[in-house]
Amino acid sequence: MDEREAALRQAHGHAVRWLASLSDRPVPARATVDEIVRALGAELPDAPSTPADVVDLLATACEPGLTAFPSGRFYGFVVGGTEPAALAADWLVSAWDQNSVMRAVSPAYAAAEEIAGAWLLDLLGLPPESSVGFTTGATMANFTCLAAGRDAVLRRNGWNVAHEGLAGGPPVRVIAGQDRHMAIDLALRYLGLGRPELVAADDQGRMDPEALSRTLAAAHPGSRPGPEPGPTIVILQAGDIHSGAFDPFAETIRAAREADAWVHVDGAFGLWAAASPAHAHLAEGCAQADSWATDAHKTLNVPYDCGLAVVRDSSALRSAMGLRGDYLIQHEHGDPVDKVPELSRRGRAFTVWAALRSLGRQGVADLVDRLCHHARTFATGIRAIDGATVLNDVVFTQVCADFGGDDRTDRVLARLLDEGTAWISGSTWHGRRVMRISVSNWSTTDEDVSRTLDAIRRAASKAFRP
Repeated sequence: MDEREAALRQAHGHAVRWLASLSDRPVPARATVDEIVRALGAELPDAPSTPADVVDLLATACEPGLTAFPSGRFYGFVVGGTEPAALAADWLVSAWDQNSVMRAVSPAYAAAEEIAGAWLLDLLGLPPESSVGFTTGATMANFTCLAAGRDAVLRRNGWNVAHEGLAGGPPVRVIAGQDRHMAIDLALRYLGLGRPELVAADDQGRMDPEALSRTLAAAHPGSRPGPEPGPTIVILQAGDIHSGAFDPFAETIRAAREADAWVHVDGAFGLWAAASPAHAHLAEGCAQADSWATDAHKTLNVPYDCGLAVVRDSSALRSAMGLRGDYLIQHEHGDPVDKVPELSRRGRAFTVWAALRSLGRQGVADLVDRLCHHARTFATGIRAIDGATVLNDVVFTQVCADFGGDDRTDRVLARLLDEGTAWISGSTWHGRRVMRISVSNWSTTDEDVSRTLDAIRRAASKAFRP
Protein backbone atom coordinates (compact mmCIF):
# COMPACT_ATOMS: atom_id res chain seq x y z
CA MET A 1 0.00 0.00 0.00
CA ASP A 2 2.89 2.40 0.70
CA GLU A 3 4.24 2.07 -2.85
CA ARG A 4 0.79 2.50 -4.35
CA GLU A 5 0.02 5.54 -2.22
CA ALA A 6 3.37 7.13 -3.09
CA ALA A 7 2.74 6.61 -6.81
CA LEU A 8 -0.76 8.10 -6.53
CA ARG A 9 0.56 11.12 -4.64
CA GLN A 10 3.19 11.64 -7.32
CA ALA A 11 0.56 11.41 -10.06
CA HIS A 12 -1.73 13.83 -8.21
CA GLY A 13 1.03 16.41 -7.90
CA HIS A 14 1.91 16.24 -11.59
CA ALA A 15 -1.76 16.36 -12.59
CA VAL A 16 -2.44 19.46 -10.50
CA ARG A 17 0.62 21.24 -11.90
CA TRP A 18 -0.39 20.33 -15.46
CA LEU A 19 -3.91 21.64 -15.03
CA ALA A 20 -2.62 24.82 -13.38
CA SER A 21 -0.35 25.48 -16.38
CA LEU A 22 -3.17 25.49 -18.93
CA SER A 23 -4.10 29.16 -18.59
CA ASP A 24 -0.64 30.37 -19.63
CA ARG A 25 1.20 27.62 -21.48
CA PRO A 26 1.38 27.55 -25.30
CA VAL A 27 -1.31 25.21 -26.61
CA PRO A 28 0.83 23.23 -29.14
CA ALA A 29 3.33 20.66 -27.88
CA ARG A 30 6.93 21.87 -27.58
CA ALA A 31 8.82 18.60 -28.07
CA THR A 32 9.04 16.06 -30.88
CA VAL A 33 8.35 12.33 -30.74
CA ASP A 34 12.07 11.56 -30.96
CA GLU A 35 12.83 13.88 -28.04
CA ILE A 36 10.16 12.22 -25.91
CA VAL A 37 11.47 8.75 -26.81
CA ARG A 38 14.95 9.75 -25.65
CA ALA A 39 13.59 11.21 -22.42
CA LEU A 40 11.50 8.11 -21.64
CA GLY A 41 14.29 5.71 -22.56
CA ALA A 42 13.96 3.37 -25.50
CA GLU A 43 15.55 0.32 -23.82
CA LEU A 44 13.54 -1.81 -21.42
CA PRO A 45 15.50 -1.89 -18.14
CA ASP A 46 16.51 -5.19 -16.57
CA ALA A 47 15.78 -4.17 -12.98
CA PRO A 48 12.47 -3.01 -11.50
CA SER A 49 11.80 0.63 -10.66
CA THR A 50 9.71 2.01 -7.84
CA PRO A 51 6.18 2.99 -8.98
CA ALA A 52 6.61 6.60 -7.80
CA ASP A 53 9.84 6.98 -9.79
CA VAL A 54 8.14 5.55 -12.89
CA VAL A 55 5.26 8.03 -12.56
CA ASP A 56 7.69 10.89 -12.07
CA LEU A 57 9.70 9.93 -15.16
CA LEU A 58 6.58 9.52 -17.27
CA ALA A 59 5.18 12.91 -16.29
CA THR A 60 8.47 14.78 -16.55
CA ALA A 61 9.47 13.27 -19.89
CA CYS A 62 6.05 13.61 -21.54
CA GLU A 63 5.04 17.08 -20.34
CA PRO A 64 6.88 18.97 -23.13
CA GLY A 65 5.19 16.73 -25.71
CA LEU A 66 1.66 17.30 -24.49
CA THR A 67 -0.79 19.44 -26.44
CA ALA A 68 -3.00 21.49 -24.15
CA PHE A 69 -6.22 19.82 -25.27
CA PRO A 70 -7.91 20.68 -21.94
CA SER A 71 -7.09 24.37 -22.43
CA GLY A 72 -9.88 26.83 -23.09
CA ARG A 73 -7.94 27.87 -26.20
CA PHE A 74 -7.95 24.54 -28.04
CA TYR A 75 -10.39 24.68 -30.97
CA GLY A 76 -8.73 22.31 -33.42
CA PHE A 77 -11.16 19.38 -33.27
CA VAL A 78 -14.58 18.77 -31.77
CA VAL A 79 -13.25 17.53 -28.45
CA GLY A 80 -14.18 18.91 -25.07
CA GLY A 81 -12.11 19.15 -21.95
CA THR A 82 -12.99 17.29 -18.78
CA GLU A 83 -15.49 18.82 -16.36
CA PRO A 84 -14.12 18.69 -12.77
CA ALA A 85 -16.56 16.17 -11.28
CA ALA A 86 -16.11 13.88 -14.29
CA LEU A 87 -12.31 14.08 -14.02
CA ALA A 88 -12.36 13.13 -10.34
CA ALA A 89 -14.86 10.35 -11.05
CA ASP A 90 -12.56 9.00 -13.76
CA TRP A 91 -9.77 8.67 -11.22
CA LEU A 92 -12.16 6.61 -9.10
CA VAL A 93 -13.06 4.50 -12.14
CA SER A 94 -9.39 3.50 -12.47
CA ALA A 95 -9.01 2.89 -8.73
CA TRP A 96 -12.23 0.86 -8.47
CA ASP A 97 -11.12 -1.20 -11.48
CA GLN A 98 -14.58 -2.58 -12.28
CA ASN A 99 -15.20 -4.70 -15.37
CA SER A 100 -18.56 -3.12 -16.02
CA VAL A 101 -20.40 -5.80 -17.94
CA MET A 102 -22.76 -7.59 -15.54
CA ARG A 103 -25.25 -6.37 -12.95
CA ALA A 104 -24.46 -9.23 -10.58
CA VAL A 105 -20.71 -8.56 -10.61
CA SER A 106 -20.81 -4.76 -10.34
CA PRO A 107 -24.21 -3.59 -9.16
CA ALA A 108 -22.76 -0.12 -8.48
CA TYR A 109 -21.86 0.32 -12.13
CA ALA A 110 -25.18 -1.07 -13.36
CA ALA A 111 -27.02 1.41 -11.14
CA ALA A 112 -24.94 4.36 -12.39
CA GLU A 113 -25.49 3.31 -16.02
CA GLU A 114 -29.22 2.93 -15.48
CA ILE A 115 -29.57 6.38 -13.90
CA ALA A 116 -27.23 8.16 -16.31
CA GLY A 117 -28.98 6.59 -19.30
CA ALA A 118 -32.40 7.73 -18.08
CA TRP A 119 -31.09 11.25 -17.42
CA LEU A 120 -29.62 11.41 -20.92
CA LEU A 121 -32.87 10.38 -22.57
CA ASP A 122 -34.71 13.02 -20.57
CA LEU A 123 -32.20 15.79 -21.32
CA LEU A 124 -32.04 15.03 -25.03
CA GLY A 125 -35.78 14.57 -25.43
CA LEU A 126 -35.45 11.01 -26.73
CA PRO A 127 -38.02 8.23 -26.25
CA PRO A 128 -37.90 7.05 -22.62
CA GLU A 129 -38.20 3.40 -23.65
CA SER A 130 -34.87 3.58 -25.51
CA SER A 131 -31.76 1.70 -24.42
CA VAL A 132 -28.46 3.52 -23.93
CA GLY A 133 -25.14 1.79 -24.51
CA PHE A 134 -21.82 3.32 -23.41
CA THR A 135 -19.19 2.77 -26.13
CA THR A 136 -15.61 3.90 -26.70
CA GLY A 137 -16.60 6.95 -28.74
CA ALA A 138 -18.90 8.30 -31.43
CA THR A 139 -17.56 5.99 -34.16
CA MET A 140 -18.44 2.88 -32.17
CA ALA A 141 -21.73 4.46 -31.09
CA ASN A 142 -22.63 4.84 -34.77
CA PHE A 143 -21.44 1.27 -35.39
CA THR A 144 -23.60 -0.06 -32.56
CA CYS A 145 -26.74 1.78 -33.68
CA LEU A 146 -26.25 0.85 -37.32
CA ALA A 147 -25.69 -2.80 -36.37
CA ALA A 148 -29.06 -2.77 -34.63
CA GLY A 149 -30.61 -1.08 -37.67
CA ARG A 150 -29.00 -3.46 -40.16
CA ASP A 151 -30.24 -6.53 -38.32
CA ALA A 152 -33.72 -5.06 -37.81
CA VAL A 153 -34.36 -4.15 -41.45
CA LEU A 154 -33.12 -7.55 -42.55
CA ARG A 155 -35.44 -9.29 -40.08
CA ARG A 156 -38.34 -7.29 -41.51
CA ASN A 157 -37.39 -8.77 -44.87
CA GLY A 158 -37.24 -12.35 -43.62
CA TRP A 159 -33.50 -12.65 -43.08
CA ASN A 160 -31.75 -13.45 -39.78
CA VAL A 161 -28.25 -12.06 -40.16
CA ALA A 162 -27.16 -13.43 -36.77
CA HIS A 163 -27.75 -16.96 -38.05
CA GLU A 164 -27.16 -16.62 -41.77
CA GLY A 165 -24.63 -13.79 -42.12
CA LEU A 166 -24.88 -11.24 -44.91
CA ALA A 167 -23.98 -13.46 -47.86
CA GLY A 168 -27.07 -14.50 -49.79
CA GLY A 169 -29.38 -12.15 -47.94
CA PRO A 170 -31.27 -9.14 -49.30
CA PRO A 171 -28.93 -6.20 -49.98
CA VAL A 172 -29.22 -3.45 -47.38
CA ARG A 173 -29.61 -0.03 -48.91
CA VAL A 174 -27.90 2.76 -46.93
CA ILE A 175 -28.56 6.42 -47.76
CA ALA A 176 -26.72 9.40 -46.24
CA GLY A 177 -26.10 13.06 -46.95
CA GLN A 178 -23.14 14.05 -49.08
CA ASP A 179 -21.65 16.00 -46.14
CA ARG A 180 -21.82 13.14 -43.63
CA HIS A 181 -18.89 12.59 -41.28
CA MET A 182 -16.26 10.08 -42.37
CA ALA A 183 -16.96 7.98 -39.25
CA ILE A 184 -20.24 6.93 -40.87
CA ASP A 185 -18.42 5.37 -43.82
CA LEU A 186 -16.04 3.65 -41.41
CA ALA A 187 -18.88 2.15 -39.35
CA LEU A 188 -20.63 0.95 -42.50
CA ARG A 189 -17.40 -0.65 -43.68
CA TYR A 190 -17.06 -2.50 -40.38
CA LEU A 191 -20.64 -3.74 -40.82
CA GLY A 192 -20.08 -5.04 -44.33
CA LEU A 193 -22.49 -2.52 -45.86
CA GLY A 194 -20.08 -0.56 -48.04
CA ARG A 195 -20.38 3.06 -49.10
CA PRO A 196 -23.76 4.75 -48.75
CA GLU A 197 -25.79 6.25 -51.55
CA LEU A 198 -25.39 10.00 -51.25
CA VAL A 199 -28.15 12.60 -51.17
CA ALA A 200 -27.57 16.23 -52.12
CA ALA A 201 -27.14 18.78 -49.36
CA ASP A 202 -27.36 22.57 -49.29
CA ASP A 203 -24.42 24.93 -48.83
CA GLN A 204 -24.47 24.33 -45.06
CA GLY A 205 -24.48 20.54 -45.34
CA ARG A 206 -28.18 20.02 -44.61
CA MET A 207 -29.76 17.11 -46.47
CA ASP A 208 -32.31 18.08 -49.13
CA PRO A 209 -35.61 16.33 -48.21
CA GLU A 210 -36.89 16.33 -51.80
CA ALA A 211 -33.64 14.79 -53.01
CA LEU A 212 -34.00 12.13 -50.32
CA SER A 213 -37.55 11.35 -51.50
CA ARG A 214 -36.34 11.00 -55.09
CA THR A 215 -33.50 8.72 -54.04
CA LEU A 216 -35.81 6.51 -52.00
CA ALA A 217 -38.26 6.29 -54.88
CA ALA A 218 -35.58 5.23 -57.35
CA ALA A 219 -34.77 1.54 -57.68
CA HIS A 220 -31.68 0.47 -55.77
CA PRO A 221 -29.16 -1.31 -58.01
CA GLY A 222 -29.04 -4.96 -56.99
CA SER A 223 -32.32 -4.93 -55.09
CA ARG A 224 -34.71 -7.83 -55.51
CA PRO A 225 -37.86 -7.20 -57.52
CA GLY A 226 -41.08 -6.84 -55.61
CA PRO A 227 -43.78 -4.37 -54.60
CA GLU A 228 -42.26 -3.55 -51.19
CA PRO A 229 -39.07 -1.52 -50.58
CA GLY A 230 -36.10 -3.62 -49.54
CA PRO A 231 -34.18 -3.24 -46.28
CA THR A 232 -33.17 0.43 -46.04
CA ILE A 233 -31.30 2.64 -43.58
CA VAL A 234 -31.31 6.44 -43.79
CA ILE A 235 -28.57 8.30 -41.90
CA LEU A 236 -29.14 11.90 -40.82
CA GLN A 237 -26.89 14.38 -39.08
CA ALA A 238 -27.21 16.62 -36.02
CA GLY A 239 -24.30 19.03 -36.33
CA ASP A 240 -22.25 19.24 -39.51
CA ILE A 241 -18.54 19.08 -38.72
CA HIS A 242 -17.86 22.32 -40.64
CA SER A 243 -21.00 24.41 -40.35
CA GLY A 244 -22.68 22.92 -37.28
CA ALA A 245 -25.90 22.67 -39.33
CA PHE A 246 -28.68 20.17 -38.58
CA ASP A 247 -30.64 18.17 -41.13
CA PRO A 248 -34.37 19.04 -41.44
CA PHE A 249 -35.50 16.07 -39.36
CA ALA A 250 -39.26 16.32 -39.69
CA GLU A 251 -39.23 16.25 -43.50
CA THR A 252 -36.41 13.71 -43.93
CA ILE A 253 -37.78 11.30 -41.33
CA ARG A 254 -41.24 11.51 -42.91
CA ALA A 255 -39.75 10.54 -46.28
CA ALA A 256 -37.78 7.69 -44.71
CA ARG A 257 -40.84 6.33 -42.92
CA GLU A 258 -42.75 6.11 -46.20
CA ALA A 259 -40.00 3.75 -47.41
CA ASP A 260 -40.09 1.71 -44.17
CA ALA A 261 -36.48 2.72 -43.51
CA TRP A 262 -34.60 2.62 -40.23
CA VAL A 263 -33.55 6.21 -39.41
CA HIS A 264 -30.28 6.83 -37.61
CA VAL A 265 -28.98 10.22 -36.44
CA ASP A 266 -25.26 10.90 -36.11
CA GLY A 267 -25.25 13.56 -33.40
CA ALA A 268 -21.67 13.26 -32.16
CA PHE A 269 -21.65 16.79 -30.76
CA GLY A 270 -24.86 18.39 -32.02
CA LEU A 271 -27.39 16.12 -30.33
CA TRP A 272 -26.75 18.12 -27.13
CA ALA A 273 -28.58 21.11 -28.66
CA ALA A 274 -31.76 19.41 -27.47
CA ALA A 275 -30.69 19.97 -23.85
CA SER A 276 -30.84 23.77 -24.28
CA PRO A 277 -34.21 25.52 -24.55
CA ALA A 278 -32.48 28.22 -26.60
CA HIS A 279 -31.11 25.74 -29.15
CA ALA A 280 -33.53 22.80 -29.00
CA HIS A 281 -35.23 24.01 -32.20
CA LEU A 282 -32.15 22.81 -34.10
CA ALA A 283 -32.99 19.21 -33.16
CA GLU A 284 -36.75 19.50 -33.66
CA GLY A 285 -38.17 16.25 -35.01
CA CYS A 286 -34.96 14.34 -34.25
CA ALA A 287 -36.67 12.21 -31.60
CA GLN A 288 -38.77 10.53 -34.32
CA ALA A 289 -35.72 8.54 -35.49
CA ASP A 290 -34.89 4.95 -34.51
CA SER A 291 -31.37 5.43 -33.18
CA TRP A 292 -28.97 8.18 -32.19
CA ALA A 293 -25.21 8.34 -31.62
CA THR A 294 -23.33 10.96 -29.66
CA ASP A 295 -20.11 11.39 -27.69
CA ALA A 296 -20.14 12.48 -24.06
CA HIS A 297 -16.52 13.61 -24.37
CA LYS A 298 -17.50 16.30 -26.80
CA THR A 299 -20.22 18.69 -25.67
CA LEU A 300 -20.80 17.14 -22.22
CA ASN A 301 -17.03 17.25 -21.43
CA VAL A 302 -16.40 13.93 -19.72
CA PRO A 303 -13.07 12.10 -20.22
CA TYR A 304 -12.31 10.26 -23.46
CA ASP A 305 -13.69 6.76 -24.07
CA CYS A 306 -17.37 7.57 -23.66
CA GLY A 307 -19.60 7.37 -26.71
CA LEU A 308 -23.34 6.90 -26.35
CA ALA A 309 -25.44 4.60 -28.54
CA VAL A 310 -29.18 5.12 -28.12
CA VAL A 311 -31.69 2.76 -29.74
CA ARG A 312 -35.47 3.15 -29.45
CA ASP A 313 -36.15 -0.60 -29.80
CA SER A 314 -34.29 -2.19 -26.89
CA SER A 315 -34.81 -5.67 -28.27
CA ALA A 316 -33.13 -4.67 -31.55
CA LEU A 317 -30.07 -3.42 -29.68
CA ARG A 318 -29.84 -6.48 -27.48
CA SER A 319 -30.33 -8.78 -30.47
CA ALA A 320 -27.43 -7.13 -32.29
CA MET A 321 -25.00 -6.70 -29.37
CA GLY A 322 -25.93 -9.28 -26.74
CA LEU A 323 -23.98 -12.46 -26.08
CA ARG A 324 -24.28 -15.50 -23.90
CA GLY A 325 -21.64 -17.54 -22.11
CA ASP A 326 -21.90 -20.42 -19.65
CA TYR A 327 -19.60 -18.68 -17.21
CA LEU A 328 -21.36 -15.30 -17.35
CA ILE A 329 -23.78 -14.43 -14.56
CA GLN A 330 -26.69 -13.07 -16.53
CA HIS A 331 -29.48 -11.06 -15.00
CA GLU A 332 -33.13 -11.46 -15.89
CA HIS A 333 -33.42 -7.70 -16.54
CA GLY A 334 -30.43 -7.63 -18.87
CA ASP A 335 -26.85 -6.46 -18.43
CA PRO A 336 -24.63 -3.66 -19.72
CA VAL A 337 -22.87 -6.25 -21.88
CA ASP A 338 -26.04 -6.58 -23.96
CA LYS A 339 -25.78 -3.07 -25.39
CA VAL A 340 -22.23 -2.48 -26.70
CA PRO A 341 -19.56 -4.47 -28.55
CA GLU A 342 -16.90 -4.82 -25.83
CA LEU A 343 -16.86 -7.50 -23.15
CA SER A 344 -14.15 -5.86 -21.02
CA ARG A 345 -14.48 -2.12 -20.52
CA ARG A 346 -14.18 0.78 -18.12
CA GLY A 347 -17.00 2.10 -15.99
CA ARG A 348 -17.90 4.88 -18.43
CA ALA A 349 -21.28 5.65 -16.91
CA PHE A 350 -19.69 6.72 -13.62
CA THR A 351 -18.17 9.78 -15.30
CA VAL A 352 -21.38 10.63 -17.17
CA TRP A 353 -23.38 10.36 -13.95
CA ALA A 354 -20.86 12.63 -12.20
CA ALA A 355 -20.97 15.28 -14.94
CA LEU A 356 -24.78 15.30 -15.07
CA ARG A 357 -25.15 15.29 -11.27
CA SER A 358 -22.66 18.15 -11.00
CA LEU A 359 -24.17 20.29 -13.76
CA GLY A 360 -27.85 19.53 -13.34
CA ARG A 361 -30.39 20.25 -16.06
CA GLN A 362 -29.73 23.99 -16.02
CA GLY A 363 -25.98 23.53 -16.00
CA VAL A 364 -26.06 21.38 -19.14
CA ALA A 365 -28.22 23.98 -20.89
CA ASP A 366 -25.88 26.75 -19.77
CA LEU A 367 -22.87 24.79 -21.02
CA VAL A 368 -24.41 24.38 -24.48
CA ASP A 369 -25.44 28.04 -24.60
CA ARG A 370 -22.00 29.21 -23.51
CA LEU A 371 -20.25 27.22 -26.23
CA CYS A 372 -22.63 28.64 -28.84
CA HIS A 373 -22.11 32.16 -27.50
CA HIS A 374 -18.35 31.82 -27.87
CA ALA A 375 -18.78 30.59 -31.46
CA ARG A 376 -20.87 33.64 -32.33
CA THR A 377 -18.26 35.90 -30.71
CA PHE A 378 -15.58 34.30 -32.87
CA ALA A 379 -17.66 34.87 -35.98
CA THR A 380 -18.23 38.53 -35.13
CA GLY A 381 -14.54 39.10 -34.42
CA ILE A 382 -13.34 37.40 -37.60
CA ARG A 383 -15.78 39.32 -39.79
CA ALA A 384 -14.10 42.52 -38.56
CA ILE A 385 -10.68 41.42 -39.87
CA ASP A 386 -9.82 42.86 -43.28
CA GLY A 387 -9.79 40.11 -45.90
CA ALA A 388 -11.56 37.55 -43.69
CA THR A 389 -14.94 35.98 -44.41
CA VAL A 390 -17.06 33.71 -42.23
CA LEU A 391 -18.45 31.08 -44.58
CA ASN A 392 -21.08 29.29 -42.51
CA ASP A 393 -24.27 30.24 -40.73
CA VAL A 394 -23.09 30.03 -37.12
CA VAL A 395 -25.99 28.16 -35.55
CA PHE A 396 -24.13 26.00 -33.05
CA THR A 397 -20.46 25.64 -32.07
CA GLN A 398 -18.65 25.62 -35.44
CA VAL A 399 -17.09 28.54 -37.33
CA CYS A 400 -15.43 28.30 -40.75
CA ALA A 401 -13.50 31.26 -42.14
CA ASP A 402 -11.55 32.15 -45.26
CA PHE A 403 -8.76 34.75 -45.32
CA GLY A 404 -8.70 35.68 -48.98
CA GLY A 405 -7.76 32.41 -50.68
CA ASP A 406 -6.24 29.04 -49.87
CA ASP A 407 -2.63 30.22 -49.59
CA ARG A 408 -3.44 33.10 -47.28
CA THR A 409 -5.70 30.96 -45.12
CA ASP A 410 -2.96 28.37 -44.70
CA ARG A 411 -0.41 31.09 -43.87
CA VAL A 412 -2.71 32.47 -41.17
CA LEU A 413 -3.12 28.99 -39.71
CA ALA A 414 0.62 28.32 -39.75
CA ARG A 415 1.46 31.61 -38.06
CA LEU A 416 -1.23 31.05 -35.46
CA LEU A 417 0.17 27.66 -34.50
CA ASP A 418 3.73 28.98 -34.49
CA GLU A 419 2.75 31.66 -31.99
CA GLY A 420 1.04 29.09 -29.76
CA THR A 421 -1.70 31.19 -28.12
CA ALA A 422 -4.37 28.83 -29.46
CA TRP A 423 -4.73 25.72 -31.55
CA ILE A 424 -7.02 26.08 -34.56
CA SER A 425 -6.71 23.64 -37.42
CA GLY A 426 -7.48 23.98 -41.09
CA SER A 427 -9.78 21.96 -43.27
CA THR A 428 -11.12 21.87 -46.81
CA TRP A 429 -14.81 22.69 -47.16
CA HIS A 430 -16.63 23.00 -50.48
CA GLY A 431 -13.29 22.91 -52.29
CA ARG A 432 -11.60 25.74 -50.38
CA ARG A 433 -9.20 25.88 -47.47
CA VAL A 434 -10.78 27.16 -44.27
CA MET A 435 -9.94 27.93 -40.67
CA ARG A 436 -12.28 25.67 -38.70
CA ILE A 437 -13.00 26.70 -35.12
CA SER A 438 -14.73 24.13 -32.89
CA VAL A 439 -15.79 25.52 -29.52
CA SER A 440 -16.22 22.47 -27.31
CA ASN A 441 -14.48 23.03 -23.97
CA TRP A 442 -16.42 23.79 -20.79
CA SER A 443 -13.50 25.90 -19.52
CA THR A 444 -13.32 28.34 -22.45
CA THR A 445 -13.88 31.87 -21.15
CA ASP A 446 -14.60 35.24 -22.74
CA GLU A 447 -10.95 36.09 -22.07
CA ASP A 448 -9.81 32.94 -23.91
CA VAL A 449 -11.88 33.96 -26.93
CA SER A 450 -10.55 37.52 -26.79
CA ARG A 451 -6.93 36.34 -26.58
CA THR A 452 -7.50 33.95 -29.46
CA LEU A 453 -9.09 36.64 -31.64
CA ASP A 454 -6.11 38.90 -30.94
CA ALA A 455 -3.82 36.06 -32.05
CA ILE A 456 -5.85 35.54 -35.23
CA ARG A 457 -5.61 39.27 -36.01
CA ARG A 458 -1.83 39.18 -35.55
CA ALA A 459 -1.50 36.09 -37.71
CA ALA A 460 -3.71 37.60 -40.42
CA SER A 461 -1.75 40.87 -40.36
CA LYS A 462 1.53 39.04 -40.90
CA ALA A 463 0.08 36.73 -43.54
CA PHE A 464 -1.34 39.65 -45.53
CA ARG A 465 1.97 41.51 -45.74
CA PRO A 466 3.47 41.50 -49.26
